[in-house]
Amino acid sequence: MFLRLAEQHRQFVQDLVMNLQALAIVLERRGYLASCYTCGGQMNSASFMVSLADNHLIRFLVSDYGITWTEMRDDRELMKLEGAEAINQLQELANLVKYQIAPPECCPPLAQKV
Repeated sequence: MFLRLAEQHRQFVQDLVMNLQALAIVLERRGYLASCYTCGGQMNSASFMVSLADNHLIRFLVSDYGITWTEMRDDRELMKLEGAEAINQLQELANLVKYQIAPPECCPPLAQKV
């Protein structure tokens, strides 16, 4: 039973990492500064970051050890969530893409920056 659960967890983390990579690409195309980095080719961890406005940053970390959502403004931590709560916040961010909400005027698309 435990081996099966461990494998399901690995699959879950890999799926989450792939979705984070896709979300970063879509957010960048919509004009947000976003990135998703992974270590190695096994897709067992990722660091996802997006800037929603000037000095407003979201960081989402996923690994075999856990999942965290950290929201910061002006270099101060506003909110830190873990596990299912972190994933729920990630869904809210994904809704930005789903409902095509434009980035704030303070954050012009990357193509306009020099």
